[in-house]
Amino acid sequence: MGRSEHLSDEGSTLSFGERLGRVCGAHAVIFLRGQLGAGKTTVVRGILRALGHAGLVKSPTYTLVEPYRCGGRQVYHFDLYRLMDPEELELMGARDYFEEDAICLLEWPERGEGVLPEPDLWLDLTYRDDGRDVTLTAATERGRQVLAQI
Repeated sequence: MGRSEHLSDEGSTLSFGERLGRVCGAHAVIFLRGQLGAGKTTVVRGILRALGHAGLVKSPTYTLVEPYRCGGRQVYHFDLYRLMDPEELELMGARDYFEEDAICLLEWPERGEGVLPEPDLWLDLTYRDDGRDVTLTAATERGRQVLAQI
């Protein structure tokens, strides 16, 4: 089950993230894929904004994960771009993040293959001349529920 949407600019990408944040519930694992600069962190910023985060959102490229507490929910923003080996996730105790009642947002999830759990939702961003396209694909029942509400 999936759907696609065109995002014409940064503002529409942020708004899309806000819509997603309003419906993702207290627990979700969302994988964000796309080239550098495709808008993954902008979507995350929108999700966090919808959950009540008012501060800056930086990409945790060097720290691998940035925790946020928003609206009574725990959110973990991962950026695995600089991950050298998926086993690094094991060493940092990444499995614990997914066992909590938390929202886990992962950029570059393919770099953690074999260690990461199955996501509820895949979000693929691709460039287009006049913006970008986002394709959402549900991988679990929870993901299907989110997709039906967005």
